[in-house]
Amino acid sequence: MALYRINIPASLFIGAGAVERVSPQAARLGMKRVLIVSDPAMVQSGRPGQVVDLLNAAGLEAVVYGHVQPDPTDQNVHEGLHMLREHRCDGLVAIGGGSSIDAAKGIAVMATNTGDLPDYMGYDKIPRAGLPLIAIPTTAGTGSEVTKVAIITDTQRDVKMMMLDPHLLPTAALVDYTLTFTMPKPLTAHVGVDTLTHAIEAYVSRKANPMTDVIALSAVRLVGQHLRAAWEQPDNAPAREGMMLAATQGGMAFSNSSVCLVHGMSRPIGALFHLPHGLSNAVLLPAVTRFSLSGAPERYAKVARTLGVAGETESVAAAGRKLIDALERLNADLGIPRLSACNIPHDRFEAALENMTADAFASGSPQNNPRVPTPEEMMALYREAY
Repeated sequence: MALYRINIPASLFIGAGAVERVSPQAARLGMKRVLIVSDPAMVQSGRPGQVVDLLNAAGLEAVVYGHVQPDPTDQNVHEGLHMLREHRCDGLVAIGGGSSIDAAKGIAVMATNTGDLPDYMGYDKIPRAGLPLIAIPTTAGTGSEVTKVAIITDTQRDVKMMMLDPHLLPTAALVDYTLTFTMPKPLTAHVGVDTLTHAIEAYVSRKANPMTDVIALSAVRLVGQHLRAAWEQPDNAPAREGMMLAATQGGMAFSNSSVCLVHGMSRPIGALFHLPHGLSNAVLLPAVTRFSLSGAPERYAKVARTLGVAGETESVAAAGRKLIDALERLNADLGIPRLSACNIPHDRFEAALENMTADAFASGSPQNNPRVPTPEEMMALYREAY
């Protein structure tokens, strides 16, 4: 048996009311002055303020950096780091989607390491552990609360920097599905299909392993059972709980296996056209799966059966075809548009194809795919998704 490395946070609290564990966890980690990292919409919702109240009630000081933008940038990290140092914070709490959690990861490691973010781009480049970080996800999608990955946009180069290092793992994650009830339907759709993308790519990746296989398939099963209900009925507690669990499992799976071609192609779209990460993944998933099917037909058939769109007795080929049909139907049913409907001008898209393709390959993710495209094939896939 090969040797596999599995990294997950030291503490996971999963279920209704998990957010109320923030104060005892912060105290256990030795925090006295806490930087809370979030985004403007979340600040307006009052969630970070509630975390401040919980921490204050336990005798801990807290200050909020609430300016993280979708697909966080190096500027977000530098602003948060300045606030952390100004207030002499010794720990962080991230509350929000993957953008807030990724920004907090960047701040946490920048506080204890020299250099700048581009120095840490790639695999295992961060010398020292960051400050303790508690992650509280409010969207059931990215799984960032349990991953050793952070994606930060370099604003000078318009490149999404992927950093993958165990030092980026949150110290604790509080996974409370009750925080997702107010998610709007489009966000539920985008992050829900993003969760499915994480699970599928973790399972078909060339770096898949027996530990991640089990977790990835569990996430696929949960998405099949709960995504449509969560989208149709935002206050459906079992559906929201199922999708939050799926998101966390998807994060665990891909962080310890890998993502593949969808993510490799998605990052340049986000960097150049500022499309939310979950949406760009969702748009690409059907086309990329169709292209990749021949590279791992049995694994894609297993995904189809686990998702509930193919029967156990159906042939591998039939199950693969049904998976493609189901992914296209899912996007249509959830109102996920094509790239051409996302305010991306056709001429700019065509002009960017070669650079996007080069950036996708440079990330390393396409090389983990069951079928690795040529540059010409990747540009054809971009056009198909457009």
